[in-house]
Parts: sequence; structure tokens; C-alpha cells
Amino acid sequence: MKLMLHVYRRQGIRYADVVAKKKRVVIDDPRAIRALAHPARQRVIDELFNGKVLTATECAELAGLTPSAMSYHLRALERWGIVERAEESADGRERPWRAAAGSLMISSQSNEAGRLASQAIIRSSVDRVLEQFEQMAGDDPWDDISSLSRSRLWLTHEEAKQFGQELIDLVDRYKKGRTPASHPAGTRQISTLLAVVPMGKPPQES
Repeated sequence: MKLMLHVYRRQGIRYADVVAKKKRVVIDDPRAIRALAHPARQRVIDELFNGKVLTATECAELAGLTPSAMSYHLRALERWGIVERAEESADGRERPWRAAAGSLMISSQSNEAGRLASQAIIRSSVDRVLEQFEQMAGDDPWDDISSLSRSRLWLTHEEAKQFGQELIDLVDRYKKGRTPASHPAGTRQISTLLAVVPMGKPPQES
């Protein structure tokens, strides 16, 4: 399992265009980011954006909430275009939920409230990956690919943007349309967490 902290500062991506292509939802509104900050919502988003289709009852079990409370959270996420209703279940008793696109990106914000909400989400994501490390058995034969990578690079603004985009493209290339319900034999779910974070003060223009 590769672990890299992944925080993107993205510009020039229209939310409507991304949703229309069903490839990536980009959240840049501070109010939407705050809507994501609730731990129960993050837990459910993590599963839905990894390809699962779940009912409100199943989401409630994951988050440790009642189905009615979970339904409230799901409707809030639906209002921001993060999740959506899927087709009715086979028994027709409860219509499930799914991710609104293939992936979710949270844009860094100059707004203080947006930044604080983003940081809360990042901390929760890191905690989740640490839990996955802890849950691995000591004799797991896949432990040889489990790693943490951290680097410091000196890049121009344009180089940093290109670097971040190439990381996104690399992850997208390996997704290959595989989901929990549809993947080749011998595959296993791999969790990644990447980050591109500027450090220090921006350079002064001469």
C-alpha cells in the first residue's frame, strides 16, 4: 500500500464541466467543503468514491449512526453534487446511493473557513490510512509494497502545477474502471493518499 499525502491546489476547473464528464467532482466552495468535514460523511464518501453503492442503512452502519441521521447527511451531500441516488435495489425497498463521479477533489481555499474545513478532512484521511496500516496482519504477503514516501522539491509555480497534474493522471491511469463489484482475479484494493503542499513564503518577484 502506497501512502503519500495528497492535497491539490487546482485552478481553472469548472465544477459543472467535471460533473458532466462524470470523471471528477471538484469542490471549491467553502460551504461545500464544510459539508464534507463531518466524520460520518467522510467515512461514507470514502466508501462511495471507491466504487461502492450503499443504502442509507448500510451507510449508517459504517458511520455508527441511525438510518434517519445518515439520510440527513446523504441529502446534504447530494445538494452539493457529491453523491447521488443510484438505481433502485432489486427488492425495491430502499434506493441506494453512489458517488456522483469517479473521484473527488477538494481545492485549497484562500478563505479561512474553507482552509480549516480542508485541514479537518486531511487529518481524517490520514487517520484512516494509518488505521489501514495498523489493520494489516504481520504476515501479510503484500506487506512488501506498503510504504510511506515524503519528498521536498524546489519547483517553480508552473512545475508544481505540472507535478500535481501528473500525480492525478498517474492515479487515474491505474484506476482502469475497476470497482469493488468488478475487478480481475488476483487484484486487491490499494489505498493511496498524496499531497502537494507549498512550504514557506512565496518568492518575491524581481
